[in-house]
Amino acid sequence: MSQLGFWDWEKRHQYLEEKQDILVKLNEWIPWEEFREILNQVQPKERKSKAGRKAIDPVRMFKLLILQRLYGISDEALEYQVNDRLSFMKFVGLGIEDKVPDATTVWLFRQKLVEQKLAAALFEKFEGYLQKQGYQAEEGQIIDATLIPVPRQRNRREENEVVKSGKIPEDWKDKPRKKRQKDCDARWTKKNQENHFGYKNHINVDVKYKLIRKYAVTAASVHDSQMFAAVLDGSNRGDGIWADSAYQIQVRERVLALMGMDSHIHEKGNRNHPLSETQKARNKERSHVRSRVEHIFGTFVTSMGGKMERVIGHARIETQIALKNLAYNFRRYVYLQQSCA
Repeated sequence: MSQLGFWDWEKRHQYLEEKQDILVKLNEWIPWEEFREILNQVQPKERKSKAGRKAIDPVRMFKLLILQRLYGISDEALEYQVNDRLSFMKFVGLGIEDKVPDATTVWLFRQKLVEQKLAAALFEKFEGYLQKQGYQAEEGQIIDATLIPVPRQRNRREENEVVKSGKIPEDWKDKPRKKRQKDCDARWTKKNQENHFGYKNHINVDVKYKLIRKYAVTAASVHDSQMFAAVLDGSNRGDGIWADSAYQIQVRERVLALMGMDSHIHEKGNRNHPLSETQKARNKERSHVRSRVEHIFGTFVTSMGGKMERVIGHARIETQIALKNLAYNFRRYVYLQQSCA
């Protein structure tokens, strides 16, 4: 078997670029250096000596986390895939001779983001960049939430009652390994007669560009309508607000009117007062716009490895969701730039 030379690798890189690979486009359009100032806050431990290997570039580590969010893979799978796939190597700026950061290094870097709460700052940084590029939120906003499942806890009923009260069961305190495997922040909820355990990703999407402008992360038991104000985007240039019937409250309708906003929230019927044909037709018309947010949730499932998260605790989940929302915006921004070009 003949040995591959430098020009052989270059030909493969050129082939990927000709195929318009999404990772090639991300490297072309995303301003990675814009994030360096924030990422530099993730400082490694102070070194006693200059000997040994230097710290890995934080922008490279950030790109590894974005890769993970784009494809929905674990730390171990990420290490393997970057070693195995030429497109992944090229994306993070590694050559065939370079050492790939291992799974533990990736975990530690992400944990630093969790501890310093930097993922939200990274998301806001890109939002600011989008506005500078002319992608201001326009034509109104769509608000919705999606369930983020996590591995289900097999607790006794008494243990669940203690966890709900914000405390830790006594027998867990003497078993640190068991305690580490328990998610005390996730909650149960019921949707369409089915029980779900985990969290919710509440998002605000602008109508024109279909970019995520604001988000909030809660336990699954928090009703969608409770986070309406938290994700409302005052910078959107449009007056319209679209949401499903879960957000329909008469008091909110009056408040929005006082704020000069045009409510397109779906109307909701009940057992004694079903929707009229006129109201059904109005809801159907509103769905043409509101359904755009469902395309984002569909992208999470079909193109970004699904919505399931396998980390424990609200802080880690919040970081994971922030990075996933950011990765979606990266994809969407590349699409918008290509469309303009």
